[in-house]
Amino acid sequence: MSRRAPRARGRQPAQLVLPLPVNGGLSPQSPAEHGRLRAVDVAHTRLVVVGLCFLLAFCGVVGRLVDLAAGSDPNLGLALANSATWEAARGDIMDRNGVLLATSLPTRSLYADPRDVIDPEHTADRLVALFPELNRSQLLARLTHDGRFAWIKRHLTPREQHAVNRLGLPGIGFRDDQRRVYPQGVVAAHVLGFTDIDSRGLAGVERHFDASLGDGEALRLCLDVRIQQIVREELLAAVREYRAIGGAGLVLDVVTGEVVAMVSLPDFDPNHRGRSDDDTRFNRVTQGVYEMGSTMKLITAAMALDSGAITLTGGYDASQPIRRGGHTIRDYRPQNRWLSLPEILVHSSNIASAHMALDVGGAVQRMYLNQLGMLSPLALELSEVGAPLVPGQWRDINIMTIGFGHGIAVSPLHLAQAVAVIANGGTFMPATIVDRGDRLPEPKPVLSAETSRTMRALMRLNVIMGTGRRADADGLRLGGKTGTAEKIVGGRYMRNARMSSFIGVFPVDSPRYVVLAILDEPQGNRSTHFYATGGWVAAPVVRRIAERIAPVLGVRPVDPADVPRVTGPDGPDRRRHLLLASLRTAIADTEGWRGAPR
Repeated sequence: MSRRAPRARGRQPAQLVLPLPVNGGLSPQSPAEHGRLRAVDVAHTRLVVVGLCFLLAFCGVVGRLVDLAAGSDPNLGLALANSATWEAARGDIMDRNGVLLATSLPTRSLYADPRDVIDPEHTADRLVALFPELNRSQLLARLTHDGRFAWIKRHLTPREQHAVNRLGLPGIGFRDDQRRVYPQGVVAAHVLGFTDIDSRGLAGVERHFDASLGDGEALRLCLDVRIQQIVREELLAAVREYRAIGGAGLVLDVVTGEVVAMVSLPDFDPNHRGRSDDDTRFNRVTQGVYEMGSTMKLITAAMALDSGAITLTGGYDASQPIRRGGHTIRDYRPQNRWLSLPEILVHSSNIASAHMALDVGGAVQRMYLNQLGMLSPLALELSEVGAPLVPGQWRDINIMTIGFGHGIAVSPLHLAQAVAVIANGGTFMPATIVDRGDRLPEPKPVLSAETSRTMRALMRLNVIMGTGRRADADGLRLGGKTGTAEKIVGGRYMRNARMSSFIGVFPVDSPRYVVLAILDEPQGNRSTHFYATGGWVAAPVVRRIAERIAPVLGVRPVDPADVPRVTGPDGPDRRRHLLLASLRTAIADTEGWRGAPR
């Protein structure tokens, strides 16, 4: 007993480090407990070893990526940066009715790892035989440089990918990619714009909304692809008939400011933007600025009425040309007499409009033009917008020429915005190409409601018996104004280089849409008696557009039997009688107008 006790005491420290039994079944010295503890130690050691292996592997991958990104091929950094974009497709673009205008399709793109290409000469020969558009020398340079990544061909079709796989070339691989496509082709090219090969927006709404579209957000425009197609068809037919070098057309909602259609000709297919040039990509509706000619007389008349410079029964002597500072202002078809305000617009008198602008005055003229948005670039969701060209000094000659549409250059959409104010009751609503829904900005009052009603009657009068007669569409009660402006070429106005236009509003009794058509340097033909003015070549375009889009937009025509006929006696008073009768008809067509002349 005296010998065993010391041995027992010598084992006491070993027992202190063992865990106490929790179930009360085994003692610290039992073989079963000892085996369990050993298994736990082994498992713990294995987990640590496996974790270290994973950590080393991860560090190796990260190090390899850093090494590759620092390589000599700049395309690799771009490819890595775009990998997230390939995983999240670019957002779709739709018209107001949900019709798809732009989307992204998943594709596969071909690349090479030059270090794994065993025979660059053979590889280049085989790939060029499969893709003849590849340049062999450039391809060979990519296959032999020191980097680890080189693009060979982007956006392969499944058939092309299968053909490459059949070649079995070492060092050749595929990456997930996406391709931007435009299902409607040329129809809305200038609004949509396009992207580069890496789906980054370069023009149009693709550029303006590049960040949100790149994050996968969809975009709904206020364009109606049906109206867009109609406007393009009619404008293209006129460009071809009159051999114009280009054209512009649009439909604008006067209540919401939404652009329902926007067409610029010549246009391009965004699916094949590489085949287009600067002229076809130029947006004449928003980017081009032009002297708009006699359509500006509507704005001069509106500001004169609204400021009190003239009344409906007032007028000016247009019997003599105006000579001021080396400039002579003449009428295209002079009446050589005193003209009332309705006659000024009916006969499109430059002389009377210049006198009217002088009565308004330069300060008031600038104020109205500014409130109508015509002195600053468009606040539109496009980067392709032009800045208006305005006089540096607002002298009398500038006031007069602006009064009849020269001396200031604006975009067609600037003009449409201003005419929308004249038609909608006098409030300014900035134009937009994005569907606003119920989120309309606060309209800014510019003209009185009475001025708006009077101007609608005068626009209707111009279509009934003025220069816009060829725009009259049965049952639609359309009003508007023609414009013919000589272009400046080499610092001089050219008589045979014109911008011929017509801007219309319908229906004038409850205005909803502005329609504008412009032809750039049209040539007259037998059907126009070889005239190429706005009344001959542009007014019929607006009429045909209005007739075709009215049923689509839900505008119901009135019964022609309900429209008063303009009749009157023959004799020296016939001209005045017809004018007054036509004015009464125009007023009757303009709902709510009060103050008809007796």
